[in-house]
Amino acid sequence: MNKLFIIGLPRTGTTSVSAALMEYGFMVAHTAFTKHTFELADVFSDTPCYSDYPQLDKLFPGSKFVYLDRKSKNWLPSIQMLLTKMQKNLSSDGHFNPIMKRCFNTTFELLTTDEPLTFEHLAHCYQQHQQQVLSYFTGSKDFLSIDVSQANSLSKLLRFIDIEIKEQDSFPHLNAGRMVTTWKDIKHPNKVNSNAFGPERRKFFDYGK
Repeated sequence: MNKLFIIGLPRTGTTSVSAALMEYGFMVAHTAFTKHTFELADVFSDTPCYSDYPQLDKLFPGSKFVYLDRKSKNWLPSIQMLLTKMQKNLSSDGHFNPIMKRCFNTTFELLTTDEPLTFEHLAHCYQQHQQQVLSYFTGSKDFLSIDVSQANSLSKLLRFIDIEIKEQDSFPHLNAGRMVTTWKDIKHPNKVNSNAFGPERRKFFDYGK
């Protein structure tokens, strides 16, 4: 395995998966905004993975990809809450990282939709993303889809990446309810900085080259 990319949308369990895999010895970046971060980590989740998986597949051939599914009744209020908190900083003059703004605005059509935070629109974005992912990975042996709320989901993931299963058989339940910053609070030696400074400073990939 080259790299492991968790390509579920935000609020589908990306933090829980990331935290669990650190306990199995992987270097993990929950969001990755520099080339050097991609050099340092083994596992990546959230932004830009859910948006840029085709480009990352080409940059890191032989990698594996895991899609996270979540029931609409649970995901919709959760993503609506998150986007409401983030909307100002995701605007064109907002303070968030440009890569984060690009990925969120493209996936959720925030700048091109009159009412982007309605359940109807967000459900459309979820279904569109899911269809695109499943279509792209049709027939691939390097793709897995799981729902982290299912009791055997961690075991499925570990078997997929050929890791021996420990006694624990479920993901930790993190970022529940209105909590959105749990990853920042996690202290772990396998946690990789999303903005790691390397030989090319904080440069990101130029997919066009």
